[in-house]
Amino acid sequence: MQTPRVRPPGRITRLIAGLAAVVVLAACAPGTANTGSGSGQPKPGGDITFLIDSLGDTWIPNNSSISSFQGHIWGHVTDKLVYVDDKGAVSPWIAERWEQNADATEFTLHLKQGVTFSDGTPLDAAAVLANLDIWAKGDTARGINPIGLFPKTYDHAQVVDPATVKVFFRAPTLGFIPTLGYHGSILISPKTLALPADQQADLSNDIGSGPFVVASWKEGDSVVLKKRADYNWGPPALGHQGPAYLDSITYKLVAEPSVRTAAVQSGQADVAYNPSPQELASFKAQGFTTATPRYLGFVNGYAINTKVAPFDDIRVRQALQHGINRDEIISTVYTPDWLPAKSFIQSNVPGVTDHSADFAYDEATANRLLDEAGWVRGADGVRAKDGKQLALTLFPNPYLATSKSIDELVAQQLGRIGFKVTLQAFDVVTYSSRVDKPGNPNVPAYEITRSFIDAGTVAGVLTDANKGENWFGLGQSDPELVRLGAAVAGAKTVADRDAALDQLQGHVLRQGYFVPLTQIVQRIYLQSPKLQGVTYNGIAYASYYTAWLG
Repeated sequence: MQTPRVRPPGRITRLIAGLAAVVVLAACAPGTANTGSGSGQPKPGGDITFLIDSLGDTWIPNNSSISSFQGHIWGHVTDKLVYVDDKGAVSPWIAERWEQNADATEFTLHLKQGVTFSDGTPLDAAAVLANLDIWAKGDTARGINPIGLFPKTYDHAQVVDPATVKVFFRAPTLGFIPTLGYHGSILISPKTLALPADQQADLSNDIGSGPFVVASWKEGDSVVLKKRADYNWGPPALGHQGPAYLDSITYKLVAEPSVRTAAVQSGQADVAYNPSPQELASFKAQGFTTATPRYLGFVNGYAINTKVAPFDDIRVRQALQHGINRDEIISTVYTPDWLPAKSFIQSNVPGVTDHSADFAYDEATANRLLDEAGWVRGADGVRAKDGKQLALTLFPNPYLATSKSIDELVAQQLGRIGFKVTLQAFDVVTYSSRVDKPGNPNVPAYEITRSFIDAGTVAGVLTDANKGENWFGLGQSDPELVRLGAAVAGAKTVADRDAALDQLQGHVLRQGYFVPLTQIVQRIYLQSPKLQGVTYNGIAYASYYTAWLG
């Protein structure tokens, strides 16, 4: 059981006391934006407060690093081997350079020297090897998961010298280097990795090499980070070296979205996470900064469980594809900051092609497909077959603020072609235990989006080949899907992989295995105009390493 550590700083104490009144204050003075325009020149000093809607239920690094919530903290207390920007471009970080063999089965990483974890131990080749092993294999006996989407072809790593690591794979793995920039690939001190899981779950025991360290934390309440004075190994791509400009970042859990945004409006906080998309235009007009970065990964959509009737019928799956009006979702739920899906993968992922024609909205086609499948409309408009209604239950994704609104709209759209759609909404904890797993026999349409860095990892979710996640319940029963997945995962060149990826996208969409909704913006930010220099990486996390208060 985690306990509060160290005293929280004065500002967060004042914030806790003031949150009850902040909505009233903001209501009295709408648009009270901080008017400091800033000089545009970075300056050291200052503390910021980031209001977030959850802080998860564990801090075991492997088990929490890919969380949309804890990932913010990990991104500041740890480093990665490479940096990946929002277009998928890979550049050096702790790994200054690297080479690979012609078959993409062996990689050599050359590490920056002089890097240390905040406990003073070196971030050297031995530490990188320990991290690679735990990312790839986890330690199930200790309750530590492997990192999702880390290449399952990993064989082993070998220390060449303190600054050089060789990494070996059982098959070509082109995506290895980009995946080192994934938010799961955080470098943790070997001392932490050796701890039992319950001790790793105590955030104060988790040691990284990043520009901030944990000053205090309180379970289910807040995390306070302070900058590390001797930090001097940030990603060159960010154009800054040396310590962070800001002195501290406080992440404070505030569940109610309107309280988070009102606190920023009134100047009691600097960042509100996940404001409503419909409010962004108003915030911009008031002078606040908003950010809607797209991450690299899957779009938002439904992974269809083909083992659950009637979705074992391709005609029903295709009817779903063509019965959903994505343009209406964007115009109703979102803003022009959101983009329509062009595939089941985000369009900023290198190698992805436009397959929007394979799932274009076409109500007439959707009705024809259901007619052909034998589903007959009743007097109430709901189709039925063999005495059973054409029913679908949707489970809104609690990690996505707009999910329930989208599902409600989808329910209306599918109702027009004869589905009876119901919604069951759960909080994060309940959803995790009852819904949150592709292939769940009680979940015919699993709403999913997930970030990843490199398209080579896509094959790892499609079937159960090579311990894949088997999103559609197909196992290896679709030989074309298996063939294309293997071609993408095992390509030795980018050109070969891109060709296979193009075919794979078309096959998945035409089979109705994945029903895209929109390109995903899962991390939305409202922030004070005084806060400048914020950057967003390829997985859309805000980094305050280069940020300052103007």
